[in-house]
Amino acid sequence: MIIREFKRPDVKRVLEIEMASFDDPYPANILVDIYNLGAGFLVAQENNRVLGYIIFWIKFEDEGHIISIAVDKNYRRLEVGSKLVETSIEVFKKFEVKIIKLEVRVGNKGARKFYSKLGFKEEKIVENYYEDLEDAVIMSKEM
Repeated sequence: MIIREFKRPDVKRVLEIEMASFDDPYPANILVDIYNLGAGFLVAQENNRVLGYIIFWIKFEDEGHIISIAVDKNYRRLEVGSKLVETSIEVFKKFEVKIIKLEVRVGNKGARKFYSKLGFKEEKIVENYYEDLEDAVIMSKEM
């Protein structure tokens, strides 16, 4: 498996993973717009097939933000997500980011556990964060 930068032809496969992973997925044009705005966008690939992706950016001078991460359901729990996060952390280090933040649904216990294993700590809850009014947990990792 390799981790590489997103390329435009990847959008179809990334969108498939996005649609299968989230109740409120980003549409293709938003994914491309985020990329065009300069966000980090990496994909995990094996045998010419995209297995997952991560989108991230530097929100403030020293604060990174993970916007979205998803892995094809057939490749979960095989270190794909961990490798994507670890690679994004290496990018953040190059830009001297001091803290990385992200939001996760309160009810997404699997994602919360995943991020905790990677050193993220739960900071606070933001009520009614998502479109369906589910709360979000803000998680962070100090570098």
